[in-house]
Amino acid sequence: MRSTVYIVRHGQDEDNAADILNGRRDRPLTQLGRKQAAMVADIVTSYDISTIYSSPLKRAYETAQIIALKSIIEPVIIVPDLIERDFGNMTGKPVADILKYSSNYIRSDKVIHFLDAEGAESMADVLKRAHRVLDGINKSQINGNFLLVTHGDIGKMLRAAFYGWSWRKGLETPYFDNAEIVELSKP
Repeated sequence: MRSTVYIVRHGQDEDNAADILNGRRDRPLTQLGRKQAAMVADIVTSYDISTIYSSPLKRAYETAQIIALKSIIEPVIIVPDLIERDFGNMTGKPVADILKYSSNYIRSDKVIHFLDAEGAESMADVLKRAHRVLDGINKSQINGNFLLVTHGDIGKMLRAAFYGWSWRKGLETPYFDNAEIVELSKP
């Protein structure tokens, strides 16, 4: 049986709504975020998902729980490596202040990825975590399609790991929006 991996970014959380860099801040979903998660659940019911994996952060786990309940797929398995990148001293800062605090960054279509924040996890390390997640799924011996409920930066690195890209190429992929579903598949 050939498996497909789907990744979904959590629904909107309180920091997203306020344009705050959250990283590992553990904020819950907004009302819109819960609606977004329910819409994802409606879509993925046709994907024949066998297992849902989630980041341990509230916004991702709550999204995963909403999807699981609506799709009748349980339990949700928490995978610590699906957690968002540690933003270091950028955590809790307004998105608009990125260039005030960072001189080394990559600008993609809708976001600026800072690379030099004090105490922040490097993108190379986030890519290593993404490889561990995908290797763990491959070794799990669970058949079927998988849904990974996660975050923006680690979501981009999951794509990079899956396709064998560098972290830099992963960051240059299109923006990974709240409640967006991305299919990872090879031809």
